[in-house]
Amino acid sequence: MSPRISIITAVFNRASTVQASIESVLKQRRANIEYIVIDGNSSDGTQEVVRRYESSLAKFISEPDTGIYNALNKGVLAASGDIVGFIHADDTLANPNAIRLIADAFQDPTVDAAYGDLVYVDAGRPERIVRYWKSGQASESRFRRGWMPPHPTFYLRREHYLNLGSYREDFQISADYELLIRMLFKHRLKPAYVDHVLVKMRLGGKSNVSVGNRLLANREDRRAWEVNGLRAPFGLQLFKPLRKLYQYWLRPKACST
Repeated sequence: MSPRISIITAVFNRASTVQASIESVLKQRRANIEYIVIDGNSSDGTQEVVRRYESSLAKFISEPDTGIYNALNKGVLAASGDIVGFIHADDTLANPNAIRLIADAFQDPTVDAAYGDLVYVDAGRPERIVRYWKSGQASESRFRRGWMPPHPTFYLRREHYLNLGSYREDFQISADYELLIRMLFKHRLKPAYVDHVLVKMRLGGKSNVSVGNRLLANREDRRAWEVNGLRAPFGLQLFKPLRKLYQYWLRPKACST
């Protein structure tokens, strides 16, 4: 039996992009999906866009929040599926089979998490690929060299959020990195790598939109290790951003299966 997968979209004032995100989820084939949208009380027409699809949503919550990680935590608490993942309001699932591939990975009862590849696309021309994040297999040595799986492709059994905690809201930018370290490195949960492009992500993520945010992300990346009782790897603040450079030269074979 296919596991029930809760997909959460957290959105705030993204009326121009959230429709594409929603439709990419609703177009998924052969997948048992619970779809939840968490809106931060948007004022730009986002709520009106979402309400056009409300009959296809399991839940639509619209109320003020304290930021993206607070919204993601609300989504986790609202979810009832076996597996939880996220599609942000600037992102889309890369093809209609993406969630089926995730579900297939979780057919192995020993798998705790699954992730895949991601492409960054031009915000104004989403058909144009700018960077290709080829994830590859997880390992302790790769984590220590600044590796992480793309968070927008990351799916986790809901029981681990309940037992090991969700996103730390005292982080502004790197709570996703902290959660990945906590789940996969500290607690040694078993991930499965899905060797396909699963998500298209528009360029312009919060951690990269300014020098100040990039410096804050560097500090929080180091702190992500420390709050888990781990020593941050030497050179982390250099190796982690350097890993991104090769992504500009790689290209996926296709964004479909």
